[in-house]
Amino acid sequence: MTATLVLVESNTTGNGRALVRAARREGLRPVLLCARPERYAYVRKDDVPVVVTDTGSLDALVAAVRALPGPVAGVAGTSDHYIETVAALAGRLGLPGADPQAVATCRDKGRQRRTLAAAGVAVPEGVTVTDVSLLDDARRRLGPGPVLVKPVTGSGSVGVRLCTDADELRRHAAALLGAPVNERGLAVPTGVLLQEYVAGPEFSVESVGGRVVGVVAKHLGELPYFVETGHDFPAVAEPELIAALRSRATAAVTALGLADQPTHVELRVGARGPVVIEVNPRLAGGHIPELVLAAHGVDLIDALLATALGRSVAPRPADRAGAAAVRFLLAPASGVWAGVDGVSEAAGMPGVRRVDIDRAAGSIVRHGDFRDRVGAVLTTAPDPETAAALAERALRRLTARTMVGEAVR
Repeated sequence: MTATLVLVESNTTGNGRALVRAARREGLRPVLLCARPERYAYVRKDDVPVVVTDTGSLDALVAAVRALPGPVAGVAGTSDHYIETVAALAGRLGLPGADPQAVATCRDKGRQRRTLAAAGVAVPEGVTVTDVSLLDDARRRLGPGPVLVKPVTGSGSVGVRLCTDADELRRHAAALLGAPVNERGLAVPTGVLLQEYVAGPEFSVESVGGRVVGVVAKHLGELPYFVETGHDFPAVAEPELIAALRSRATAAVTALGLADQPTHVELRVGARGPVVIEVNPRLAGGHIPELVLAAHGVDLIDALLATALGRSVAPRPADRAGAAAVRFLLAPASGVWAGVDGVSEAAGMPGVRRVDIDRAAGSIVRHGDFRDRVGAVLTTAPDPETAAALAERALRRLTARTMVGEAVR
C-alpha cells in the first residue's frame, strides 16, 4: 500500500501546494490534516485527501494519523503557526522530525534572542514584556531611538511595527498584549518583544541539512511596517559580507539545535556588521524556494520532503549560475479588494516567469503586513541586477484596485 505523508495545516498557497506535488513525485500519498478545509483552495484543484480534525490538540492529531490506512512515512508542515505541532506530532508517532523543544525555543522570539545572545551570536538588544505596566522600564533599558515591537510568536510581519516615541510604543504594545488570538484565530501567548532597531540592508540565509544553500537580498516597504516587497537571489554584496552572513546564520541555527532542519534566517547589516534578527525553523516563504530552483536548480521543497522522511539531506551544488527575483504587488489603499489590471501585459514581458494574483475579490486589504501583498511577479535572468530590473519593470504594468466606499482606487 502507498505510504502517506501527513501535512498539518501547512500554507494555504505556495510551499504548501509545492510540498504536496513533491510528495506525489516521490510516490507518496499526501493527506492534509486541518480544521477548516475551505481555507485551502489547492486541495480541491489538486484532489488532495483531507481529514478534518482539531489541529490544536496533539491527541486529536495522533488519533487522526493512526486512523489512516497503510503506513505513514512522515509528518511535514510549512506554516510557522504549526511547525511546533509538526515536531511534537512526529515525536509522538516515532517519526523523523525536529527536536520539539528546539522548535519551541525558536518560535518564541524572546527565548530565541536570549539563547542566541548566550551563545555569542550577534543579535539586537531586546526585552520581552508580558504586562503593560512593564513597558516604560523596558523602553528605558533599550535606550534612546526607535524601538521595534513584535509579538513573541508570529509570522509574516503581522503586528510588527517600528515605534518612534513612548506613546506610540505603549499603544501598539498594549494592543498586542490584549489580543488573545492571532490572524488565523489561534490562541497566542501573552508577550511582546521590544527590540533595538537595526537600520541597514536586510538579507536572509537559506539552509537545509546544515548546509547553506544561498543568500537572498530582501526589500521592504515603508516604515513603520515591515512588509516584504521583493527578493533577489543570489544576493549581490561584497564577498566578505556574504561570508559573514553565511557564518552568522550557521552559528545561529547551530546554537538553537536546528542544524539538521530547513531554516530561514533573517539578518540586518548595521554598525556592528550582520546581526541575526530572527531564525525561522522552516523553509522561506515569499517564493524564495522557487527563486532558488529557477536560478541555481536546487530544490528546497525536495530537501524539506527528504528531511521529513528522515533521509540525509545534502543539496547538490548549483547546476546553473543564473538569477531570479520576485516583486510583490501591494494593495494601494485600505478597503475591499477589487482586482488587478495589466496582468496579461506584464506576463508577456521579457524575463517574466510568472505573474500571480492570489487574492480573492471582496477580501479586506491593508493590514500593514504580508496580507497587503495581493500579487507577485517572478523573473529570471543571467544576473541578479537584470532579474531585479525586469521584475520591477513588469510590476509597474500592474494596477491594483481597492474599493473604499463607492470609490475605486
